[in-house]
Amino acid sequence: MDTRAMHEELPTDLRGAVDEFGRHLARVENRSEHTVRAYLGDVVSLLHHAAGAGCASVGDLDIGLLRGWLAARMRQGAARTSQARRAAAARAFTAWAHRSGLAARDPGAQLASPRAHRDLPTVLRADQAASLVENPEAGSSEGLRDRAVLELLYATGVRVSELCGLDRADVDDARRVVRVFGKGAKERAVPYGLPAQRALDDWLRHGRPALEQADSGEALFLGVKGGRLQQTVVRRIVRTASQQTGLPHVSPHDLRHSAATHLLDGGADLRAVQDLLGHASLSSTQIYTHVSTERLRAAFKQAHPRA
Repeated sequence: MDTRAMHEELPTDLRGAVDEFGRHLARVENRSEHTVRAYLGDVVSLLHHAAGAGCASVGDLDIGLLRGWLAARMRQGAARTSQARRAAAARAFTAWAHRSGLAARDPGAQLASPRAHRDLPTVLRADQAASLVENPEAGSSEGLRDRAVLELLYATGVRVSELCGLDRADVDDARRVVRVFGKGAKERAVPYGLPAQRALDDWLRHGRPALEQADSGEALFLGVKGGRLQQTVVRRIVRTASQQTGLPHVSPHDLRHSAATHLLDGGADLRAVQDLLGHASLSSTQIYTHVSTERLRAAFKQAHPRA
């Protein structure tokens, strides 16, 4: 049964609660549309399970029901990453319900999250990254844009959504710093180097004016029709550059991974890298220390005579 059908089957109190929770996520916590949709899908599934067990209100939820719901999803073959997200959604919902007075207690506070298996991210070598970002021909407006996009992605490690959201005023070329609005509309300043500055200068002087339209606004990067550059186009730019340089499939997020790993390889402080990437938790940044260790181990095995 799909989420919409489960939502329609919920008792009135439960349906009203999940709708109000969705408004809270979007308007108060300023969560992304993707996060709101994922959390609401999980909470509807939880409440549908609870309704089947006789619950008519949020106050009837208990830890046994939460664990039973997760166990049922596991029996259906749910991945550990999905289970971790479901547990997070359930905890967020019950905590909100408790704060809102819909429930006398917060059963989600007792719910442990399954540890998701985390694969090490794809990381390019420094020479591979350089070849990729220097790939686009600078003889056209699109080529100038693509070079600037790739240079800035690798120089700053910003998310593709953050890059597409940049305005011209967010670039401080005197200090070589770009102002980025990340998850939860949190602002951070991220430095970039001279190659990215040169690419941006060429784009802004010779590329952007050729694509600019009356409705282009202040967007830093533009599409061929003059509107703000879309994430799908950025992914295509990265994919095309990787194919033309003979690299395996590379995504914008792989450039983010590469930037973070190369910073740590070069001696950058872990917390500084956390700030640059806009990670809320240091644990999200620590994955790159594992990447650096694995790269060191591989180099040791290949080069050391007594490996």
